[in-house]
Amino acid sequence: MSVTRSVIVGSGSYLPKKIVTNEDLAKFVDTSDEWIRQRTGIEQRHFAAEGEFTSELGYKAALEAIKSAGIDAQEIDLIICGTATPDNTFPATSVAIQNMLGIHHGAAFDLQAVCSGFVFALSTADMYLRCGKAKTALVIGAETFSRILDFEDRTTCVLFGDGAGAVVLRAEEGTGDITDRGILTSHLRSDGKHKDKLFVDGGPSSTQTTGHLRMEGKEVFKHAVGMITDVIVDAFNETGLNADDLDWFVPHQANKRIIDASAKKLNIAPEKVVMTVNLHGNTSAASIPLALDTAVKDGRIKKGDLVLFEAMGGGFTWGSVLLRW
Repeated sequence: MSVTRSVIVGSGSYLPKKIVTNEDLAKFVDTSDEWIRQRTGIEQRHFAAEGEFTSELGYKAALEAIKSAGIDAQEIDLIICGTATPDNTFPATSVAIQNMLGIHHGAAFDLQAVCSGFVFALSTADMYLRCGKAKTALVIGAETFSRILDFEDRTTCVLFGDGAGAVVLRAEEGTGDITDRGILTSHLRSDGKHKDKLFVDGGPSSTQTTGHLRMEGKEVFKHAVGMITDVIVDAFNETGLNADDLDWFVPHQANKRIIDASAKKLNIAPEKVVMTVNLHGNTSAASIPLALDTAVKDGRIKKGDLVLFEAMGGGFTWGSVLLRW
């Protein structure tokens, strides 16, 4: 029996030119390179330039993904941008990207699930393609988290960076088994009772300001390692696969200690883990597509590889996507 699969046919990424090292931060934040590296594994991050918006980052990543896919932008009939740092309260950043690409048909909207944004957006695009509502989707994760950081809070401001990643998905016919290319399964979760552990203390309705990021680091670490298990176990149960079958694990790049602990708990071999947090910091919804594109460009991820995405973000939100490249 044939089924429709959402196959990633191209990927792209973009990082702002400004690199901020730990030593750079230590010049105006009460911190040190050693303190940051020991706790997070982060060495540097990228910050957007003045006047460089989330939409511009997303657009540049999208151009790369479209070129990688070898398609005309006009073939795209769905754009979903995962972001927690939009250009404007409205319209959606995805609409701005759509216009930059010269696309004036189909649908474009943003999806807000913070660090899980790309996983949520990818799962949503998969549903559109599988039910025949779209044929070619552009899924983007783009963030300018430097704009919502409190640089007097050394526990959070050292963690985050700016960037964007994107993929092009196409609806293709598969056989319906685990040998198919494309998304095999996705699982999403959320639990609002944890809101105060990771949030921004502002917004149009509450304070009429942008606000700053606030986080209870120890609580987030504990939940991040514990919560992701269910969505990955569900992915394995649904497909009959397990950690040994994976070729690559591409987790949300929040913190090296979280990534290491999560992989160990899931019995995923260290050599299968794609890690870019040292160079990018936590780029929220952009982190998975940035890491993915890095591993595609350097030749690690190849056609036919089994790849697992996993993320957790403020809310809390968390989710997984299991796919064959």
